[in-house]
Amino acid sequence: MELRLHAFDLPLKHTFTISRGSIDVQQTLVVELADQGHSGYGEATTNDYYGFTLANMRAALERLRPKIEGMHLETPEDFWDLLQPELADNPFAHCALDQAAYDLWGKQQGQPVYRLWGLEPESMPLTNYTIGIDTIEIMVQKMNELPDWPVYKIKLGTPHDLEIVRELRQHTDAAFRVDANCGWSAAETIDNSLALKELNVEFIEQPLPADQWAEMEKVFAASALPVVADESCIVPEDVERCSGHFHAINIKLVKCGGLTPARRMIARARELNMQVMVGCMTESTVGISAIAQLLPLLDYVDMDGALLLSQDIASGVTIDQGVCHFSEVNGSGVQLLDPSAGTSASSP
Repeated sequence: MELRLHAFDLPLKHTFTISRGSIDVQQTLVVELADQGHSGYGEATTNDYYGFTLANMRAALERLRPKIEGMHLETPEDFWDLLQPELADNPFAHCALDQAAYDLWGKQQGQPVYRLWGLEPESMPLTNYTIGIDTIEIMVQKMNELPDWPVYKIKLGTPHDLEIVRELRQHTDAAFRVDANCGWSAAETIDNSLALKELNVEFIEQPLPADQWAEMEKVFAASALPVVADESCIVPEDVERCSGHFHAINIKLVKCGGLTPARRMIARARELNMQVMVGCMTESTVGISAIAQLLPLLDYVDMDGALLLSQDIASGVTIDQGVCHFSEVNGSGVQLLDPSAGTSASSP
């Protein structure tokens, strides 16, 4: 295999704001694994909160370049397990590599990844469309850009959260989900849950800071709405701890290290009778197409990352009115539109 690394700046349609900050451009690293005429692609965005940059992701993969390029891809799971000891401290880089391995594997096998897992897209959740924090007027404008979307995810964590949701509710009958990104207290969450339930909100995602387990236990017992773990559920070992504190988990591929650990997290959550969501981190269609392979296993999905971009870098799955449509290309279905558009690094 040949390892190629492509870095891109992904411009957003709007400034994207959550309770922790704002961005206008999302940097991302695309990993390409090339072998015998096939190329597989995977992606990991940078993230200040978790401390992963283009530089440290590149460095982690360059360090392993001789090992990676000397390996034969039997199964992506074995590939992930063999590299995990050396990438345990950089799950973002491991995620991009793992996604690329699955895409390459599927293309080599001549089938989509989901079918190689024995899955069929007969019943899949609709993806929400995310409305980032802004003035209420602009949040309404953002929602009205896609006015007939079936589910909206509303970012909260402001002094005016209920006012925001009440105003958005005046403009649509669609289902709402809210995500406070650690911005609330336990009492605030319990109180808000009562009002939000009346506003046809499905669930509350990560209301409290990730380390407040005792407070989350109170919320779990008293909330009028289900609560979903995000920052509290990063790797497979976190799933069991979330039981009794959250009703569901939201898996982010970049945080756990890719599709391989994500499938293990899904299996463990099901054993614990928890619901499962997979979310995105403003990835391009490269990362969104990888998420799509998991759809038949999920209760909820947030895979609108590419829809938030003013310019994409790849073809793959497409989304229309919340419905995912798979690519005719095998693997994850990904093709880079212009690999030369990003800064690249490959073996000599």
